[in-house]
Amino acid sequence: MSPTAKPLSGWRVLVPRGGKWGDNVAATLRHYGAVPVIAPMINFASTEDQAGLSDALGRLETGAFDWLVITSATTVDVLMSQRTTIPDSTRIAAVGETTAAALTLAGYRVDFVPENDNSARGLVKEWADGDSGRVLIPHSDIAEPTLVAGLADRGLEVEYVAAYRTVGVTVAENVAADVASGRIGALLVTSGSVARQVAAQLAPLPETTIVACIGPRTAFDARGAGLTVHVIAESRSAGALVDALVEYVTASAN
Repeated sequence: MSPTAKPLSGWRVLVPRGGKWGDNVAATLRHYGAVPVIAPMINFASTEDQAGLSDALGRLETGAFDWLVITSATTVDVLMSQRTTIPDSTRIAAVGETTAAALTLAGYRVDFVPENDNSARGLVKEWADGDSGRVLIPHSDIAEPTLVAGLADRGLEVEYVAAYRTVGVTVAENVAADVASGRIGALLVTSGSVARQVAAQLAPLPETTIVACIGPRTAFDARGAGLTVHVIAESRSAGALVDALVEYVTASAN
């Protein structure tokens, strides 16, 4: 690579989410010389248990819960769409900085965010000892039980409700063909749901294709889906994910 070349020059990178997140990641990739290919592989739909969600949020508004735990920006969107008012007596925990930022932007306060591990496992680990009470966790219909089980083990009374459904999105034929041919050199994997869609739609991947995962938990899920993982970002942020890919590609070139 010449001294003036950017570290990802010549790389086509699949970005598996659209919207503002996908646009921001695409801009960062372009900064490093890559050609981003935005191909959303998951989307979100209304919960099939709308009555259960409305009931839980109604009780939340009356102060029935000591804690509200939010695991994704999508859940924040649900709270806003339901015009949910959270009482001052209910504290709010966010699994990571991205979710905390979404809460703040929506006008909700944030009382607790894990410092060292932006994941459900990290939130459980850093939860204050002896902090009891009733907890509401609205999340995806396919969310893993790590958070619910972990907080229950700490002695909290936990209630969860499906706030939305995660559904797969079929990628365009030309994108699938580019992946199969090796023309797309790297795939960004942002969640276990994305990993499973990559495995279902695009596997087997060419041996030259780099799989970059956003954090250890997503890497674990990706391996569980049968993918070979080459890059793991230390934190669950878009910037860390792209930085980890740049570092890997740069090291491989030397």
